[in-house]
Amino acid sequence: MDVDGVEQLLDEMIGQQVAKVFALARRLVPHVTQEDLLNPHDFAPLAESAEFNFEDGILAGLRAALLAVRAARRGEAVDSRGPG
Repeated sequence: MDVDGVEQLLDEMIGQQVAKVFALARRLVPHVTQEDLLNPHDFAPLAESAEFNFEDGILAGLRAALLAVRAARRGEAVDSRGPG
């Protein structure tokens, strides 16, 4: 699989995970919106849910992987240690 294929696969996986996280969030907080999920800690049921936090973490990891692939494509250094 070439880099384009990897990028497309990650995009698809992210889309599926976004839908999964949103559906789970809606089960916990019926009125939550996609925008609300940018700050899920504002909703106690989400912050306290191990399942939600796990799935949200998977989503964060997929997004990080996509950014790393794009950075590598541009020849930028990728620092896996994070900020700071």
